[in-house]
Amino acid sequence: MSLRLAAFALFGVIAAPLAAQDRLPPAPYAYQQLGDPAKEAQAKALMDTLRCLVCQGQSIADSDAPLAGDMRHEVRTKIAAGESPDAIRKWLVARYGNWVSYDPPFDAATALLWLGPLAFLALGGWLAFGRFRRGDDESGDAA
Repeated sequence: MSLRLAAFALFGVIAAPLAAQDRLPPAPYAYQQLGDPAKEAQAKALMDTLRCLVCQGQSIADSDAPLAGDMRHEVRTKIAAGESPDAIRKWLVARYGNWVSYDPPFDAATALLWLGPLAFLALGGWLAFGRFRRGDDESGDAA
């Protein structure tokens, strides 16, 4: 009896991720390019600058996540309808927040993101300058 129970539990653990898979078909333009090469180039250029919200390290052009496919579909549909890439970007930022863009605007929420590297660079320079200056003082005392 316990062997059956263990086998059933193991089957449940293995089968659980399969049940979580997305059963919906992908959106039409998720994996299909636009017929007009100029519009597809516009869509591709925009998709390269948008972050996949699931993967976070890939653009929506490179991601295989279902959400990225839906976002590609939206971008291509709006480009085909004649919307500008800037209008589409603003719509996506309004919907998903500044995180969706690889180039977030400078505002109060992103100030640390923009100024943090400069602050760490200044701190490193100040520490290095102090270390080198102290090293010069020590070598002057020994002479």
